[in-house]
Amino acid sequence: MFKNLTKEERSWVLYDVGNSAFTMLACSLIPIFFKSLAIGDAPGQISSDKATAYYSIAIAVVTVCVALLGPVFGAIADHKNRKKIFFTTAVALGVTGCILNGFTTSWVAFIIVFILARIFYQASLTFYDSMLNDVTTEDRMDQVSSYGYAWGYIGSCIPFAFALGAYVLGPDMLKVISRSLSMIIGFSVTGIWWLLVTLPLIRNYTQKNYVEAEKHAVAKAFAKIGRTLKKIATEDKKVLFFLIAFFLYIDGVGTIIDNCINIGTDLGLNTVGQVIFLLATQVVAWCGSLVFARLSKKYRTVPLILVCIVGYFAVCLYALTLSTIWHFGILAFGVGCFQGSIQSLSRSYYSKIIPPENSGEYFGIYDIFAKGASFLGSAVIAWVKLAGGTINIAVASLAIFFALGFLFLRISDKQPARN
Repeated sequence: MFKNLTKEERSWVLYDVGNSAFTMLACSLIPIFFKSLAIGDAPGQISSDKATAYYSIAIAVVTVCVALLGPVFGAIADHKNRKKIFFTTAVALGVTGCILNGFTTSWVAFIIVFILARIFYQASLTFYDSMLNDVTTEDRMDQVSSYGYAWGYIGSCIPFAFALGAYVLGPDMLKVISRSLSMIIGFSVTGIWWLLVTLPLIRNYTQKNYVEAEKHAVAKAFAKIGRTLKKIATEDKKVLFFLIAFFLYIDGVGTIIDNCINIGTDLGLNTVGQVIFLLATQVVAWCGSLVFARLSKKYRTVPLILVCIVGYFAVCLYALTLSTIWHFGILAFGVGCFQGSIQSLSRSYYSKIIPPENSGEYFGIYDIFAKGASFLGSAVIAWVKLAGGTINIAVASLAIFFALGFLFLRISDKQPARN
């Protein structure tokens, strides 16, 4: 599959392979490690429900920080020869935070380091997504973006296998190694993998679309963002309605990814069984992304995104039936079918309808809508749990976001394209 890609496209796809390792750890073992440190009767420890709520709040804090900083970072990175510098810095700090996370010994320190690592990880994605306009052409964007998610899902299984092995050897399973060593191995392998597969992009990327550098860049970036937001609201309805739609439907996607292990543990399901199903989901997501990559050559992007939205709507409603590990497996399979495709197609579609020279700024705005949605979804999970509700109801309530997202995407598709 890689032989059909240019050197720049291949290097760009490989970063998805790297950052997806952290994503896989974050949606599987990180909540388990956090709860193992947090839950208990000892002084300073908390209940399971509070641990779930606090973890959701931590995700919300990350998303708000990235949503506020993303457009500014993106606008500055649009200046000539800046994007690679910002991207490399974000990756370096994210990888460092990931590795340090394995050495924390209290749940408070764990969640603080995780928040910082997650912020830099998300910031790197803002720059990475905006690189798509530089590494490929408009007619190949759907295909290249889908390959990124596809190979990211399957590639992340390699470091995750080592992390999972360390967890199985830990005190929750075979009791061969300590929890601290299990965590160190899991986070260190993930961080090192993330760094190594990023190196080709750092070496081969060239910023082709840019604006000229200015003095007082930060102050001017804020002013420019304001003008851009006003332009989107008043002139570019296609981008406006897409961002509203994206804000709505990506809410459920991000929330389900971030809370998949919390869903299973709150239902009292076998932890190892959950992780195995999630590992299998990566293979399903790989296949799904490749299928939609092939479909993107024949069909328009918007109808394919609408299919993914309908699939997620059904997944949310199915969550009401969850009670066994096999139900959880079916849910994970459904998520895997559409998870990579809805994200990759949204990314490539957005790249097509924005000015390429301002892609960093526009993807910073894109992240406001993406991360703002995750904030709402995590807030819903936290509110339902703190109010004594079930995780089934919390997940099912996300279906309304997909329904509204479907409607607004249809509206966006009917708007005229930019000149």
